[in-house]
Amino acid sequence: QVMLVESGGGLVQAGGSLRLSCAATGRTFTFSTYLMGWFRQAPGKEREFVAAIGQSGGSLWYADSVKRRFTISRDNAKKTVSLQMMNLKPEDTAVYYCAAVVLSGDPRMADTYNYWGQGTQVTVSS
Repeated sequence: QVMLVESGGGLVQAGGSLRLSCAATGRTFTFSTYLMGWFRQAPGKEREFVAAIGQSGGSLWYADSVKRRFTISRDNAKKTVSLQMMNLKPEDTAVYYCAAVVLSGDPRMADTYNYWGQGTQVTVSS
């Protein structure tokens, strides 16, 4: 069983930065075989794709709204994936979720992923 735990969320002023981390655990979990993604969801809104990174780290996907502000990375030795968020805006406010899947589908679609963390709140004030 794969478990994902997000950390690093919090309250920040617009223009500030946060770094989210997701740690993966599991006795038989081989982190390097998983496609990893970040999604976010605000109350009353659909879960929204943010960023994803391929198993080797060589393939990256970003939502247009975050492309030049956020950076996704992974450390397969530490079994972690991170999301460095720069120049945060109030519209970035949401619960951010880490997701993982062995099967490679469309990395921008939430239905692709079968493992999810419980989320970490990011609040950006004006």
